[in-house]
Amino acid sequence: MKENYCLQAALVCLGVLCHSQAFSTERRSHLRPSFHGHHEKGKEGQVLQRSKRGWVWNQFFVIEEYTGPDPVLVGRLHSDIDSGDGNIKYILSGEGAGTIFVIDDKSGNIHATKTLDREERAQYTLMAQAVDRDTNRPLEPPSEFIVKVQDINDNPPEFLHETYHANVPERSNVGTSVIQVTASDADDPTYGNSAKLVYSILEGQPYFSVEAQTGIIRTALPNMDREAKEEYHVVIQAKDMGGHMGGLSGTTKVTITLTDVNDNPPKFPQSVYQMSVSEAAVPGEEVGRVKAKDPDIGENGLVAYNIVDGDGMELFEITTDYDTQEGVVKLKKPVDFETKRAYSLKVEAANVHIDPKFISNGPFKDTVTIKIAVEDADEPPMFLAPSYIHEVQENAAAGTVVGRVHAKDPDAANSPIRYSIDRHTDLDRFFTINPEDGFIKTTKPLDREETAWLNISVFAAEIHNRHQEAKVPVSIRVLDVNDNAPKFAAPYEGFICESDQNKPLSNQPIVTISADDKDDTANGPRFIFSLPPEIIHNPNFTVIDNRDNTAGVYARHGGFSRQKQDLYLLPIVISDGGIPPMSSTNTLTIRVCGCDVNGALLSCNAEAYILNAGLSTGALIAILACIVILLVIVVLFVTLRRQKKEPLIVFEEEDVRENIITYDDEGGGEEDTEAFDIATLQNPDGINGFIPRKDIKPEYQYMPRPGLRPAPNSVDVDDFINTRIQEADNDPTAPPYDSIQIYGYEGRGSVAGSLSSLESATTDSDLDYDYLQNWGPRFKKLADLYGSKDTFDDDS
Repeated sequence: MKENYCLQAALVCLGVLCHSQAFSTERRSHLRPSFHGHHEKGKEGQVLQRSKRGWVWNQFFVIEEYTGPDPVLVGRLHSDIDSGDGNIKYILSGEGAGTIFVIDDKSGNIHATKTLDREERAQYTLMAQAVDRDTNRPLEPPSEFIVKVQDINDNPPEFLHETYHANVPERSNVGTSVIQVTASDADDPTYGNSAKLVYSILEGQPYFSVEAQTGIIRTALPNMDREAKEEYHVVIQAKDMGGHMGGLSGTTKVTITLTDVNDNPPKFPQSVYQMSVSEAAVPGEEVGRVKAKDPDIGENGLVAYNIVDGDGMELFEITTDYDTQEGVVKLKKPVDFETKRAYSLKVEAANVHIDPKFISNGPFKDTVTIKIAVEDADEPPMFLAPSYIHEVQENAAAGTVVGRVHAKDPDAANSPIRYSIDRHTDLDRFFTINPEDGFIKTTKPLDREETAWLNISVFAAEIHNRHQEAKVPVSIRVLDVNDNAPKFAAPYEGFICESDQNKPLSNQPIVTISADDKDDTANGPRFIFSLPPEIIHNPNFTVIDNRDNTAGVYARHGGFSRQKQDLYLLPIVISDGGIPPMSSTNTLTIRVCGCDVNGALLSCNAEAYILNAGLSTGALIAILACIVILLVIVVLFVTLRRQKKEPLIVFEEEDVRENIITYDDEGGGEEDTEAFDIATLQNPDGINGFIPRKDIKPEYQYMPRPGLRPAPNSVDVDDFINTRIQEADNDPTAPPYDSIQIYGYEGRGSVAGSLSSLESATTDSDLDYDYLQNWGPRFKKLADLYGSKDTFDDDS
């Protein structure tokens, strides 16, 4: 095919070249220039005159892609004034002049020096001019002409896209448009058939076809099924030269996908499903799953499940799992193996979306039978009632039967049951239960006034499996018994004004009283108030029952006097309305008080009546001042007592010699140089005077012994320490025990010697320690060291 193309191109180029040369010769002979003028008549007889041009032509042609050995002759320029003697020079200017197109300035021949491509440029505009060769004077005005590049079929068709993707619904009718593919040809569409395209299908038959002129791809087979084949690969060819032999062609690939339509109903793979559920399962628990297969996809494959019939419609339900397209069978109500052991359901699966075009394909639904077997389980006991309410009278003797709870094993084995009380609900252990028959009894008398209701829980468990147990609430009401006598509702106290004997009695009660009863209303009010039988004819007061659970206390006469009697105690009997009734005697206090003329109380004290005159304001102020002074003295005394430091050793009444004192604060010996600040010893004047002992607080200050004067500034430290040792030995406030003195001044070989108070007996102390001989064997060593008078004298 490539060789045919080359031969054809060569023949075309040769023909065009001959045609161009013949045309140029013909034009030259025909368009011979002439400079003679001629006349024409105008419309009104006017004579017009014009010059004839030296050369005239329309356009030149040159074939594209010419690859001959010599430059292509495009055409020849020739002027009528050219006599052939070489005096005229032809000049070419414009697009491509001198590079693509060159002219022989003597003969006027124009040649193309390069291969031209019409697809790059279809024509060139040039300017020709004839000038005098010697003077370059223009002999004729310049003339413009066009060189057109003549097209050859050198460009194959090209599609806009290398690959196409298209969709078409499955089961589409024959001739349904799928997609249009378009190709373009760079050749000249106005010249020949180089750009005339024809489309054809190379691959994809017999499923698809293509229109030859438009490139529209259409379905070619009916009822194409996506479930059988979803994707097709089609190859389309575009060929120029009207599709004839020798034309160039191009191809493209089209991927066509069949989109889904709902043309398939759901179908169960089997007609019966077997499932099982335990009777111990709780509502909402999954029993099993079924699935109807639908080869459609997307919304066309959505399936909804429903229970349409069966004896288990009230106990089971089915939902749709849209992720897996399964029907999930769940338990809606508890099942009982002992009641019924199997159930049957009829389940329907139907498409959610139905395409009316394919409704004739049949009902888009299917049904299946599900058989569910109930499995036996070891169930806990069941009480015959969800809760129990019993009653018992208060104060009933221990062992009184309150009531009974009853449970049974729902299993076929009917295991025996044992009962027990949840002690977390009966912390006081008021009740006990018979583990075999469930009778509840009291363990102690109950008091309704403390607790009117008692709530406990009772367990029922299988004997053979204690883990299987049930629990039921039991409420016990304590019935009231009239065991509380009524009493005054408040601590009442009456007041009556003293008056003359002849003053008329008031019709108002001295006090109105009421009662309170802890018993229930059935055993409480109505209350009856009265005086005891022995004083029912009390000469001073009487009680009148108001019959509304209150009573008024009235005086029988006037003329009460505080001097005669200022206080009356009136016993009142209060009875309740219980069966049998209960009563109590309550004492009402009635005071005789002084009143003003309006009856307002002034004073109820007998002393106030006896005193003729009250205390003056000055006397009251003096009494208050004395009380304040006494309080201040007491506060100061307590404050001073608290500021006093307690001694380290508290001496009791027993002999101090019987006390053993332990100290753990010994120093580090002679080498200890960190116990005290050395500045204390270097500045004796800073501590002149009495310094209290740190182990006890002396009760009183003592004066230094005569002759022990403060050390001067120039005193030696040895003398200073000896002085302090003597003061310690002669301190009458020091107890008879050793006090460890620690100094950090002396080192090894100190001239002061040992500072231990055990050796202080060698000083000039005048204390007598002979009494240590009488303290017993435990003080023998101290008596040997200090108690010997001779030793003391020798050392001094």
